[in-house]
Amino acid sequence: MKKLFIAALLFVGVASFAQDTDNATQDHKEHRERMTPEQRNEKQLKKLTSELTLDANQQAQVKQLLADRSAKAEKFREAREANKDSNVKPTAAEKEAFKKEMMAEKDANDAKMKAILNADQYTKWKTIQAENKDKAREKMKEYKKENNM
Repeated sequence: MKKLFIAALLFVGVASFAQDTDNATQDHKEHRERMTPEQRNEKQLKKLTSELTLDANQQAQVKQLLADRSAKAEKFREAREANKDSNVKPTAAEKEAFKKEMMAEKDANDAKMKAILNADQYTKWKTIQAENKDKAREKMKEYKKENNM
């Protein structure tokens, strides 16, 4: 009887702990601050400045590049939202065209960054991008695993 009581207590404790963890994650997502595009750009500029030791001229150029990139991203987001509202799914050709457009935009941004940064800074920037891509891939795997996708 004593073992059954201990097992029941253990089960209830584990179940309540699991629920608390889920709620904590949900609360964290809800309380995560929503930044404006300008705030995100400033935060990214500060991070790049410290990691790549940008000078004042480079900071101004990178700030302009980030602002341009944010404006284009917002246009893409609005177009995607408009397509969602119409309940029409994009065709394979439209998806491929969008993918090509996004790759061209990425390549153009890379070329602009290469023109702004010196060789060492550019190499370090590409390394940071690769690390961030790996982190994003890992987060996506975890998300899919958690949501059984």
